[in-house]
Amino acid sequence: MTSNKGIISRGDNNAFSTIAIGEKAQVSTTAPAPSAKPAAEADVPWDLGIVTILSEELRSVIDVLKLQRHKTPSGLYFYQGEHTVADATLRVVATQTQSQGQRSTMAALENLRRHYNPRLWALVGIAGGIHDDHARIGNVIVSTDVVYYENRKINPRGDTRRRGEHRQAPAHVVHAVNAYFTDHGTPARINGQVAAHADQQYEIHPGVIGSGEAVIADRASEIRTYLTAYHEKVLAVDMEAGGLSQYWQENSVHGAANPGWIVIRGVSDNADEHKAHSHHELASRNAAHVLSRLLPYLC
Repeated sequence: MTSNKGIISRGDNNAFSTIAIGEKAQVSTTAPAPSAKPAAEADVPWDLGIVTILSEELRSVIDVLKLQRHKTPSGLYFYQGEHTVADATLRVVATQTQSQGQRSTMAALENLRRHYNPRLWALVGIAGGIHDDHARIGNVIVSTDVVYYENRKINPRGDTRRRGEHRQAPAHVVHAVNAYFTDHGTPARINGQVAAHADQQYEIHPGVIGSGEAVIADRASEIRTYLTAYHEKVLAVDMEAGGLSQYWQENSVHGAANPGWIVIRGVSDNADEHKAHSHHELASRNAAHVLSRLLPYLC
């Protein structure tokens, strides 16, 4: 008869786990950790990922597209839903950055890519208008071109030379925007999307966004002067579109398809000494409404 008294280990690098020996011996195991990828998001294609900055911007997108809050196991909040257009049902997700600026925008885009990997990114919200005719308060700028203005060389005696970076969205996004304006005119027009302005018409213009790290509240700002000289079709300024276009460019080296991108900005002020928060709601609502009108062309 053979009697087993235990485990004999000979040699190096032996490892034993979940082993029980003896009468009534038991093994206790730990359940595997849940996947970091929520089940609702796993292996399902998402059509549109939206980045917003302010709470008014996110609320506007949620209301227009009927999105529902979703919290990931890691603690991130997203807002998910489906939006039906003429011949398709689109899966849409939105998020809000932690703060203003290019860096926080790039972090939000990384979260969208990691959890949802949408095939189109949209930056939706408000901007400061710098064109007296096209960028009046309440108008909406649809942009597939971004000029990042922060790069510069500082020479002696106060001589500063800015070195703008100009990036354009992928061709299929540009074609989609062109088709929208072909069908609806340039400018296209909408009624105000808040009750107090529902009887007023606002214009939708294609144009270039100037983007950097500055909140501009001075009509004589050197940045405004530089942007209008750099490109006469720069219609508005923000603090995030440069991050979107940079993130897209740097991820274009991957083998997988890189999402397209678009910027939709409602004008909330004129980037001058009268800059205030009183038109944030109008500009946010108008921008979210224009996004919904563009979706049949974009997706």
